[in-house]
Amino acid sequence: MSDRITLSEAIKFHGHLGPYLILGILAGELALRRMGYKKFFDLEIKVWGANKKPKSCLIDGLQLSTGATYGKGNIHKLDGSKIKIAFFHSHNNKKFILRFTESLIQRLEEAKTHRGSELLAKKLYKIDSHKLFNLQPITHNL
Repeated sequence: MSDRITLSEAIKFHGHLGPYLILGILAGELALRRMGYKKFFDLEIKVWGANKKPKSCLIDGLQLSTGATYGKGNIHKLDGSKIKIAFFHSHNNKKFILRFTESLIQRLEEAKTHRGSELLAKKLYKIDSHKLFNLQPITHNL
């Protein structure tokens, strides 16, 4: 993607670097690519399991990469025990659900310090997002 969010842009918006911020950026970029979405409009996002820090930082990354925002009302935070993200496109009716891989969840759990979280964020930024997420079409209503 030529308009990829840089780490410095992410830090400027969010205030610091962390793995959940980066995962939100990567998930949003993957959604835009895979489903033919255009940034900002015609996209609705629902996020489960990101109600508390640091997991809620995921939402800032999604806002940065997709242009979906609370102000426009096209991103929604919902209760859930595990993180999952649903993407819906109003014009082409494409929709899918994105979940973290088990190996990603393990890596997140191992990052226990601020420095460890920053290092993990930098590593995640360079990884192919297909190795981080399980992506499935949605065939039913959520």
